[in-house]
This record gives sequence, structure tokens and C-alpha cells, in this order.
Amino acid sequence: MSPTTVHGHVAEQARRTPDAVAVSAGPVRLTYRELDERANRLAHRLRGLGVGPETPVAVLMERSAELVVTLLAILKAGGCYLPVHSAYPADRRQWIVDSSGTPVLVADRTKAGEGLPSAPAVVLADDPADALAGEPATAPEDTTGPGDLAYVIYTSGSTGHPKGVAVTHWDVLGLALDPCWDTGAHERVLMVAPYAFNVSTYELWVPLLHGGRIVVAPPGEPDLDTLRRLIREEEITGLHLTAGLFRVVAEEGADCLAGVREVLTGGDVIVPAAVRQVLAACPDTTVRAMYGATEVTLFSTHSPMTAGHELGTVVPVGRAMRDVRLYVLDDRLSPVPGDLEGELYIAGRGVARGYFGRPDLTAERFVADPFGEPGERMYRTGDLVRRNDDGQIEFIGRAGDQVKILGFRVELGEVEAVLGAYPGLAHVAVVAGQSAQGDRRLVAYVVPAGDAPDPAALRAHVKTSLPDYMVPTAFVVLDALPLTANGKVDRAALPDPDTEPGSAYRAPLNPRQEVLCTVFAEVFGVERVGIDDSIFDLDVQSLLAMRLVSRIRAALGVNLTIRDLFDAASVAGLDEWLEAGARTQ
Repeated sequence: MSPTTVHGHVAEQARRTPDAVAVSAGPVRLTYRELDERANRLAHRLRGLGVGPETPVAVLMERSAELVVTLLAILKAGGCYLPVHSAYPADRRQWIVDSSGTPVLVADRTKAGEGLPSAPAVVLADDPADALAGEPATAPEDTTGPGDLAYVIYTSGSTGHPKGVAVTHWDVLGLALDPCWDTGAHERVLMVAPYAFNVSTYELWVPLLHGGRIVVAPPGEPDLDTLRRLIREEEITGLHLTAGLFRVVAEEGADCLAGVREVLTGGDVIVPAAVRQVLAACPDTTVRAMYGATEVTLFSTHSPMTAGHELGTVVPVGRAMRDVRLYVLDDRLSPVPGDLEGELYIAGRGVARGYFGRPDLTAERFVADPFGEPGERMYRTGDLVRRNDDGQIEFIGRAGDQVKILGFRVELGEVEAVLGAYPGLAHVAVVAGQSAQGDRRLVAYVVPAGDAPDPAALRAHVKTSLPDYMVPTAFVVLDALPLTANGKVDRAALPDPDTEPGSAYRAPLNPRQEVLCTVFAEVFGVERVGIDDSIFDLDVQSLLAMRLVSRIRAALGVNLTIRDLFDAASVAGLDEWLEAGARTQ
């Protein structure tokens, strides 16, 4: 009989191919036997700390082979893993740990050195002094069923706090065993997304449940050269890139995907030109558009595209995956006719149990399915879609105050709640706009009760509570917010933010600074950049940073990382950093 849990399938694979490599991370290679045995030992330790059926176990670690061992061990112990995003501010991390009621936090030495949230017990998964060798290498007694929780992933919430989506083993198996993965394209999958992001469900369990290999990218933000190197050296066959990252890769170096059999992309609007660029540069690669949400276990639809595929002005997100039902409904939950616009509801395989410990929020988004069997539910996505002439789903936009930034879902209400707590503000509004490059960004509008606040102070305030991707890139001070006739904020009437640098202009002083100023201005879409203008004043985001690093490397032939760029921050700082590096060579 086929296993009914995620860890049961991995154990079965370890029995079939014990010596095949399951995980690689730099020089580290773990076979399926080694992965299984190491996870078993850690599972026994977790059992001894009180982890049992559906016990949430918080995880705060760098990407590593030990991270994969840890997540598997938590499932083997009967618990569910609860990733804590390393980019979250300390208060947000502590809130997640406290609200989940977890008895254990599993971390590594790197994160322990940076400071950990308080938890009843802490286990360092990579601590050599931690005598896991004394634990049995055999699996603990398994009492987990397919309806038990596998993980809880937190997403942005409109109340000012994130909400945890509770996903079962049955949900994960439904995704990982879908026939769309039977192409042989996912033998070596690159794990590059933050593990607290729902894409990790694909990166972890699709390769392991098919006898493939997880290739773990180094910690930190990836850059184009790192992607290129990993794809070539590790012979990557499948990977996922968010729509924004996919676009940057397509425009800055699509050929780096050559050799990859299948590239998944989604999480926001997919630009047709980017798909064409990748397929032209890599004619043997399939680009598969994906759509879904954390609440429906990552992916619900897909649309494969190959060289010669005819693309119009919109990239459809495709048709339903196996056992998934898609409904395009009006505000009365009636199907809309033909190709008219409606809100997308998803039922069937993958619909999560709900929001962890929040039955009130669960009832709002997980509603009775009037077209299914009694007791079945469907998830209200909040996305407006239509069916095209081929019957495929096309994404149009959001129906409410929820947006995607860098592939992460953001509730504007949560950002407004945090910003509104800043002293001396009478009104706030946060909207999603577009940068000069077409990337989504958040813009905050504030009305002071007295003196005008310093935008830098507002940014610092928000960063203490929210991760970087939820921090507005621009803050605009207004005398009053424009209102509609019924008294609501007229978001369409809000002025565009000033995109020009804010510091006094200082011209470049040497040829290298001239090159850097030119590249900065091109990437940020402004007329000119002075040597003192900070990337933070220029609305930097990780995708723009990747693009900037790629172009600086090409223009100057230097070895530069995204972290180096953020540390230097300005043309003058970067020039000084490059000069110091040249002197030490």
C-alpha cells in the first residue's frame, strides 16, 4: 500500500534507492539513506521534547542540507514545521513563535549568533556537541495520518499581524504527486526561495518524492552569476523563479537557463516578452506558468510553453491541475458566462485546513462549495480572472487590498496598521504602484497631525515590524488624503511619488564613478544620479539590486555581490569599496 504521509514517501524512496544523492549543498552530499537516518535521529530528540501529533515546531535556519534534514525530522516526529522567515524583524519572529504555542525552536549556529526568538526549548541542528549520535537511526513510531498537518506558513494579514496557513500531508502529496511532474524535468531541483515561502513545497517535496535531488543554493540573495554557476555545475533540470525574478533573468542573461529542462514561474503577472526571450535563448527549455496560493498548497493551475509557442499580450496561467476545480464566479457565487471577468474560487485538491488558530479568518476565505459534495469547501482567492478562447485562466488583477510584491503576498491593511502606529500621523494610506522598470512597489501616503515627519524615520519605524518586501519604497506627505463621494480614500487620485534622488547632486569625480552613475540612472529609470545618492533613496528592491549588480559586473568586470551593493549603498561608497579591493589584490 502506498504511504499516506510525506515522510512515509521519503522513507519508501530511501528503501528503493538508498545510495542515490537526495540533497547537495556545496560540498555536502546526503544520500537517501543518510537523509533518512539523520532525520530519524533528530525526530527522536524532538519526540523527547514533547513533539507529537500536529505539534508546531518553529524553524529558523539558513538554507542548508541540515534544513532539509530538520523539516523531514519534524514530520517524522509527528509534528508540523513552522518556518520563521529570517528576513522578519525580531518582534515579528517572536510574535509568530508565541502565537503558535510551539514547544521547540530548531535553529542553526549562524542564526543563534544573530539572536533567536525565545522558546521553551531550542535545538541547534548543526551543533556537533549535540549528541544526536546517541539517538536511534530507525524511525520513531509513526502515528501520523494524511489529514494531519505537515506545515504552517505565515502570510501577510490585514489585522496588523501575519496569519498562518495550515496545510496537511494530504495537501502536499496531492501537489507533489501531480502528473505534471512526470516529465523527468525535476530530477535536480534548485532550492533558492526562502523556505518560509510556499514555493519551498515544490523545491523540497517534488524532487524527494520522485527520487530526485534537492540542490540547495548558498544562503542569501541569489545573483545572476550565482544562478548561472549553480545551473551549470549542478546540472539543474528544474527550478522556480517568481515572475519578477524570471523577468530580470530573461532581460539580463536568459542564456543562463540553457540546460534547464523546465522553468516554473508565477506569483504575479508574467511578462510575455520575458517568456519569448527565454524560449528564444533556450529552445530546449519548457517555461511553465503556474498559479496558486499558500491556502491551496502552492499551485492549482499550470500552462506549459515551449519554443514556437504563440503568445499574445497576456500569459495565461492555464488549466487546473489534477483533482483541482476552478470556479469563476460573480458576487452572488454564480458562474459568470463565457469570457467575462469574475473572481476565482478554488476547490478540490490542495485546499488547506484554514488559518492556524483563527477560525474567524478561516470562515471568511474558506467557504462552502455550492457545486461540490456536502461539506466540501472552496477558497476565495480574491483574484479577478477570465477564461480565454482556449478555456485557460487569465489573471486580470486583485479584487481587494491584497497585492504581490516580489512574489510575496502583502495585505495593504497590515502595512497601514503598522505605519499608522507612528506618532503624529492623522491618516495613512498604502497603495501598490509600479517603478519605472514595471516592477511592483509599495508607496505610503501620510497626513501629519502636526509637523511633517521625516520619511527616513517612517521607513525605520516600519522596518522594525515588517520584512523588507513589505516596507514602502516611497513615503509621500500630504495635507489631506483625497476622498471619493462616499468618503473613502480615492486611491486613483493619489499623486505619483517623486522618483528623483533626494540628496544634493554631486557629479562623478573619476571615470569609474561616471560609469557607475550611468548604470545607476539606467537601472533606476531616473535622469541622473549623483555619487552621494543612496540606493535606498532610489527605491531599491532585491530585483533591481540583482539587475544593478549584473550590469556593474558587465560594465567594470568586477566581482560584486548584492550584499556588497547594499553595504556600499551609493556610487561614492561603491567606488571606495572597489578601490579598497583593488589595493588589496
